[in-house]
Amino acid sequence: MADATELWPIPKFHFKVSWNGNEVPFQEVTGLKLNTEMIEYRTGNDPTFIKQRIPGLKKFENVTLKKAVFKNDTRLYDWYADVQKNPERRYDITVTLLDEQANPLIVWTIVKCFPIGHAGPDLNSEANELASESLEIVHEGITMAKA
Repeated sequence: MADATELWPIPKFHFKVSWNGNEVPFQEVTGLKLNTEMIEYRTGNDPTFIKQRIPGLKKFENVTLKKAVFKNDTRLYDWYADVQKNPERRYDITVTLLDEQANPLIVWTIVKCFPIGHAGPDLNSEANELASESLEIVHEGITMAKA
């Protein structure tokens, strides 16, 4: 019989993100998507006149990491600026979904990442919001595993 906790869906708001020895408090991670291109193939002597569909190359969307701005915390911009001078600096990023007791449930590993965009906060003197920044990264794959 299934454990009672396995019968309930997991909320998405309790997670942690880490890379290169840093654990950074992000408020949002988007783009954990995997896609496979489809190849249509038909042999010349196939009497059914139907194309076969087979999996082709994998392709991945960019991942966006968003977090609040803190005093003297320039880690996202520093990584972006560093890659402009050192394009070989790529890191694996792990995103871990946590349960109520902060135990890991599911881990996504984003492989060989580097940033291609950094966005600072939208500033507005009439807004009542936290300042946030985001980093757009490209990568060479995502794996997903049970913790």
